[in-house]
Amino acid sequence: MRRILIFLYNQQSYIYKGILFLSAAIFIVYLFPNQQKFGFEYNQGTPWTYPTLYAPIDFAIIKTEEEIQKEKEEIRASAITFFRVDKNVKEKVEQQYVLRFKNFFPLPQGSKRYERQFLFGKTLLTEIYDKGVLPVNYVHKGGSKAALISDRTEIDLPFDQLLQLQELSNYLAQQLPVTSQKYEKEFYNLFFEILEPNLFLDEAFTNQVLNNLYSQISPTRDVVAKGDLILSQNELIDQARFQKLFSLEQQYQSGATSNANQKNFTLLGYFLLVVMVLLILLLFLYQSRPNIYQNNTKISFLLFNVVMMVLMSTVLLKFNSTYLYALPVCIFPLVIKAFFDARLGLFVHVLCVLLIGFIAPNSFEYIVLQILAGMVTILSASELYKRANLFLSVFQVTLVYLLGYLCFVLIRVGDIKQVEVFVLGAFVVSGLLTLFVQPLIYLYEKIFQLDSDISLLELSDTNSGLFKALSDQAPGTFHHSLQVANLAEAAANAINANALLTRVGALYHDIGKITRPAFFSENQRGAVSPHDDILPLESAKIIIDHVLEGIQQGKKYKLPDRIIDFIRTHHGTSKVSYFYKKQLELDSETDEKRFTYPGPKPFSKETAIVMMADAVEAASKSLKNPTLEQLTQFVVKIIDSQVEDKQFIDANITLSEIEKVKKVLIDKLINVYHLRIAYPE
Repeated sequence: MRRILIFLYNQQSYIYKGILFLSAAIFIVYLFPNQQKFGFEYNQGTPWTYPTLYAPIDFAIIKTEEEIQKEKEEIRASAITFFRVDKNVKEKVEQQYVLRFKNFFPLPQGSKRYERQFLFGKTLLTEIYDKGVLPVNYVHKGGSKAALISDRTEIDLPFDQLLQLQELSNYLAQQLPVTSQKYEKEFYNLFFEILEPNLFLDEAFTNQVLNNLYSQISPTRDVVAKGDLILSQNELIDQARFQKLFSLEQQYQSGATSNANQKNFTLLGYFLLVVMVLLILLLFLYQSRPNIYQNNTKISFLLFNVVMMVLMSTVLLKFNSTYLYALPVCIFPLVIKAFFDARLGLFVHVLCVLLIGFIAPNSFEYIVLQILAGMVTILSASELYKRANLFLSVFQVTLVYLLGYLCFVLIRVGDIKQVEVFVLGAFVVSGLLTLFVQPLIYLYEKIFQLDSDISLLELSDTNSGLFKALSDQAPGTFHHSLQVANLAEAAANAINANALLTRVGALYHDIGKITRPAFFSENQRGAVSPHDDILPLESAKIIIDHVLEGIQQGKKYKLPDRIIDFIRTHHGTSKVSYFYKKQLELDSETDEKRFTYPGPKPFSKETAIVMMADAVEAASKSLKNPTLEQLTQFVVKIIDSQVEDKQFIDANITLSEIEKVKKVLIDKLINVYHLRIAYPE
């Protein structure tokens, strides 16, 4: 039992990775839909490139939006519009008629003509209000039927029997008998003055009735029987066939085509795909990023981002598939690039997009758009801590989204008018949300204790407490570190390495000398050296220990691991040759390992550059008035000896890049020594 516990304890890092890996895979599969995925990509107006398709089940054809809208218009045209009747208006108008009739008709009161026109007008007024008067400028949007509601009674009649004041002249022309036609003007003037609307649209009740009728519309039409031909290979997908395919796809998404066993196999397929994708990520880290693979916090960070991306995508898909385009997918490769490197950022981005592509509608378009945008993001955002670069990157990514979407629309339907403004807006929102990458990076720094280029910029401040202590106690080392930082930064720029990381690493690479500064030549004054009073073996140990002391100082001041890596590797596994040769004079059987730095060797371009710049800058102090040729040979000799010693075998730096570094270091030292090319007279 004890052996098992010891074994488990020794393997706890791998056990944690396994648990984390399986947990991430299970959670992602849990987020995925458990129904079968419709395994075809199709667009209206394009040929069907798959084998001939027969209906696997009975299914109804879903009506198009145009069909649904047409049925709604037909219902609206025959629907009843409801009006409320105000009874008080009729009484008020009749009183006004009695009082004002004599003012409009120049007839002797009491005469038969007067009484006849008066009675006719009163009867006409009653007929008008028995049907109703609509409000002025009322615009009718309903059907041909109307219903008048008065108290608890309802009267149905054709809408065209209701009177609108702007139609009063036509109405009178139709209603007046021959004996009253010569008084048409008088009747018009009188009615125009006294008539008031007594009907008021009951919009809420009308819409309620209309919506009830709308709800009875069937969303489907016709039925495709199982085994019926849907499409033959290479047949053009017209609107009718497109609607059949769309209806079948909806059946798949609803789970209607799957039984319990099929759903289980669907989940198994999703699980194997997710495991495959995550396994590729782990293998990439194991082979190409071993320092990240060994760090469980960093692996947790990467898997957390993958899971969060899938989680947010599935949530948005449940609301509206178009919302998926508003998700700032490109924010995550930026974050990973800020903490690690561009290649890893793009690699993780592609894997995330593939995972989301399993469930995204139009998955081919989605994957192509997001991969293109991710590539542009990685290539454009070179220095994320510079705000101008971030804004430029966001602009370029948004432009790629918009152009890519327009291209796919043209390919699918061949009509620019089919572009959806809402989708374009979603892409713009995605670009704008990418601007929140800096707050997100800060949040991740605090949660996962990681460091980004933004934190590196803060570490480059030489007014910090550590640099002030180094400047006071080891001024020569401080000056040496500044010179190495300048050389290394220039070399990093020449080979497209991370210049900021290289500079900061160079600034801190020798902080271990702060504990015993007098034992290092750059801090010594005069010709007296404390090494003269001790054995070469002890001197070598003091020199070598400045690496270990530097690591301790780095942890004390909570420097990021990426910076401590420069302290570990800036001497690689080289020897303290001077003291080793002196010891050989005393003891020819001296163990060489006691004069060798513990390493490791540089394992990145940046750490390799600092190693070269440190060796060249330190050794250049021994030069007295060198010529251009001597300086060139000096730099070449030092770096070639490091190459021959295989110090850069673990770093991803090529021989061509090493040659560029040599050239930069030579050019910089030429400026330091103010050398000029000797021109012939």
